Amino acid sequence: MIGIIGKKLGMTQIFNADGQQIPVTVIEAEPNPVLAVTDKAKAGHASVQLGYGKARLRRASAKGEGTPKGRRASLAAVGHAKKAGLDVPPALLRSVRLDEPGNAKAEVPTYAVGDVVKVDIFNVGDAVKVTGTTKGRGFQGVVKRHGFGGGPNTHGNTKHRRPGSIGPGTDPSRVIKGKKMPGQYGNTRHTQTHLRVEKIDADRNLIYIRGSVAGPTNGIVVVRKQG
Repeated sequence: MIGIIGKKLGMTQIFNADGQQIPVTVIEAEPNPVLAVTDKAKAGHASVQLGYGKARLRRASAKGEGTPKGRRASLAAVGHAKKAGLDVPPALLRSVRLDEPGNAKAEVPTYAVGDVVKVDIFNVGDAVKVTGTTKGRGFQGVVKRHGFGGGPNTHGNTKHRRPGSIGPGTDPSRVIKGKKMPGQYGNTRHTQTHLRVEKIDADRNLIYIRGSVAGPTNGIVVVRKQG
């Protein structure tokens, strides 16, 4: 159940052999280096740690001392990347499982530190699931956040988009846990399952996935095979 880290470029459309128009999301997934491997015999599951992008390094001054400015890679991250043969540590790390939970008969791929995972691990027609971070919409009311219908717009109503009563006053004299209320909307981790790979462009490191996936343009996503 290997996967790859990529960047969502946006949506477009392609046409299949039958001339059908298919809406797809284009994901750019540059080759991901393997920085660590977890053994199933020791940890109970098999997984690999993948890297994406390049982090900024500390700048050396005339005196030989580092002059960090902004977010730059730590010495620990640099040393961790050198074990995988990388001069520059990745900007992002993600762990991806290799074995499928609940299916002991499934074949587990083997990787070693220093290997590279590319888009060619997928084939057209593969079922995948994509994990991303949804667009943050800030503090929103119940109409937008939960889809409440709202009150009437006429006949003297003044509570058009308010949630109304949120709890009985006599019993239980409190607001029930989990009550749908106004609050932060979006900017959460979301996994879209049962998606289909429609096209693979290995030369440009592109994956075309049917439908939409969570996140804004240039948002980071993890594409994993779905058993």
